[in-house]
Amino acid sequence: QVQLVESGGGLVQPGGSLRLSCAASGSIFSISRMGWYRQAPGKERELVAFILGGGYTWYTDSVKGRCTISRDNAKTTVYLQMNSLKPEDTAVYYCNVITGAKNYWGQGTQVTVSS
Repeated sequence: QVQLVESGGGLVQPGGSLRLSCAASGSIFSISRMGWYRQAPGKERELVAFILGGGYTWYTDSVKGRCTISRDNAKTTVYLQMNSLKPEDTAVYYCNVITGAKNYWGQGTQVTVSS
């Protein structure tokens, strides 16, 4: 089992920045991928970014150049640095961790980009 605790969401003006954090505990030795999804009202949940065990990173096109995913040296906390935020980035952001064949989700953190 893996437990995830997210933090860092909030209200920010367009062009602003936020840093999301997700701390994992439990069976963290078997984590193969850590990532972030988001779900806007009325839309399906979409993958935003992920980082693999070896450090490979992937981003959805809409956030490339604006967001950076990273993790701490212990590989137990994953971060999403979001810059140049746009109103269309408004969503609930969910941390996601994959261990073998299992998916674990954080509770979600609201990001609202509005003036």
